Amino acid sequence: MEAANSRTRAVRIASYIAAGLGLFLVLYLRLLPALLAGLLVYEVVVSTAPLMGRRLSGDRARVLAVALVGVVVVGLLTLLVLGGISFFRNEIGNPEDLWQNRLMPLVERARQQLPPAVVDRLPESVDALRITAMDWARSHAVTLQLAGKEAARVVVHIIIGLVLGAIVALSRARPTHQVGPFAAELSLRSARLADAFHNIVFAQIKISLFNTLFTGIYLLAVLPMFGVHLPLTKTLIVITFVVGLLPVIGNLLSNTAITVVGLSVSLYVGLGALAFLIVIHKFEYFLNARIVGGQIRARAWELLVAMLLFEAAFGLPGLVAAPIFYAYLKAELEAERLI
Repeated sequence: MEAANSRTRAVRIASYIAAGLGLFLVLYLRLLPALLAGLLVYEVVVSTAPLMGRRLSGDRARVLAVALVGVVVVGLLTLLVLGGISFFRNEIGNPEDLWQNRLMPLVERARQQLPPAVVDRLPESVDALRITAMDWARSHAVTLQLAGKEAARVVVHIIIGLVLGAIVALSRARPTHQVGPFAAELSLRSARLADAFHNIVFAQIKISLFNTLFTGIYLLAVLPMFGVHLPLTKTLIVITFVVGLLPVIGNLLSNTAITVVGLSVSLYVGLGALAFLIVIHKFEYFLNARIVGGQIRARAWELLVAMLLFEAAFGLPGLVAAPIFYAYLKAELEAERLI
């Protein structure tokens, strides 16, 4: 009996080491987009497949249901990405119109609001603005080329992750069969990681929806009441939702964009937008602590410390992965009754 217990502990420890090494390699090899995409499809498929499986009989019918849901999910996510690209293209419109009627008026209004030291660095005309942009692009050609390759790599990883997530969800729906103890332990580690992803990401979606709702009310209702209409309002709302899916840093990015656009209209509008967003941000601080912390039974400072350490070690991907990985770690520690 003691030998069997010792073997079981050794297998469990080996599975912990394998899981930890795998998560480290995900960040080190920059595979986080693939992991997140795969987990997203997996969770959606596993959550919705039972609704279809209840109306079908037999294991093959359930496998067919999961396969169908997987195809639909992957297709919808792909259409969502393509729709987002099309939206931004339509919102920006004609490039010449963007230069002449959108960007340049923002620069002109900024010249009236900013200090002289900053105004001297701003372009004086559309041609000067275009030349400045071209000079910057020329001087950073290598960086832009690398950024383009990196973006293409991320897109490929996301597509592969979507397909793998659907395949893994499909394989789980097949009839169960005997597996070795190490494979069983790894399956348990993976299930807890998926649960941590579910708790964090779907909580973050709720937070982003709240943030987008309040921002939309401010941009579409509050400001127009005072006769103020910010340019690119729809784009700012979409950006608010998208970047709001990133913990902490998402609010900073959206707040910065809205404040800059507000400053281009008026100094008072920019300061008003900043004050409003600070109030919303403070409110969302407690909202984050309640929603995310409640999902994983963690305090806000725990998540902030985890995000600080992961950001220092792995940069922005570490910041995004920190809440998920921390929730997974805490789930494992609670399962072992260590905390």
